[in-house]
Amino acid sequence: MMVLGNLITTLAGKGRELADMMERRKVDILCVQETRWKGSKARSIGAGFKLFYYGVDSKRNGVGVVLKEEFVRNVLEVKRVSDRVMSLKLEIEGVMLNVVSGYAPQVGCELEEKERFWSELDEVMESIPTGERVVIGVDFNGHVGEGNTDDEEVMGKFGVKERNLEGQMVVDFAKRMDMAVVNTYSEEGGA
Repeated sequence: MMVLGNLITTLAGKGRELADMMERRKVDILCVQETRWKGSKARSIGAGFKLFYYGVDSKRNGVGVVLKEEFVRNVLEVKRVSDRVMSLKLEIEGVMLNVVSGYAPQVGCELEEKERFWSELDEVMESIPTGERVVIGVDFNGHVGEGNTDDEEVMGKFGVKERNLEGQMVVDFAKRMDMAVVNTYSEEGGA
């Protein structure tokens, strides 16, 4: 099974294009952000893929998880927390897999909005029982910076730019959740 972290795109009218890309790249599960679709639904997007999504406004935000149709019957729970955080719980071959999709507020947004996002994400993560697998596909809208001095346990040395406030929040989250910023472990990643 191939799980791709995240794709930031405006999905209006592009569902089939997204499904075709997933099929070509043999991706079974994909987290998407900035869908700009209003509502709380699951819909087929073609080529054997289904999108579970949540959005409040058709002009901004929105998150979703795209699944290959063969995994749809394995979905046990869908949590649509906000237009910035949602999760799906699947059971695949006896393994519980939690897929979390998120879209952090951009640089320049109010601190209150950022704190609400982090609180929602923490709440979802803390609700996942120990021993279950977790995949997070989130656009954190931050730069964790180059190098990893004092942060080796959660990130590699291939970040980009200077660390900003939002990037520090990502590093702090990774430490709290005992996770890693995986796209900093190779030069191609760059966070």
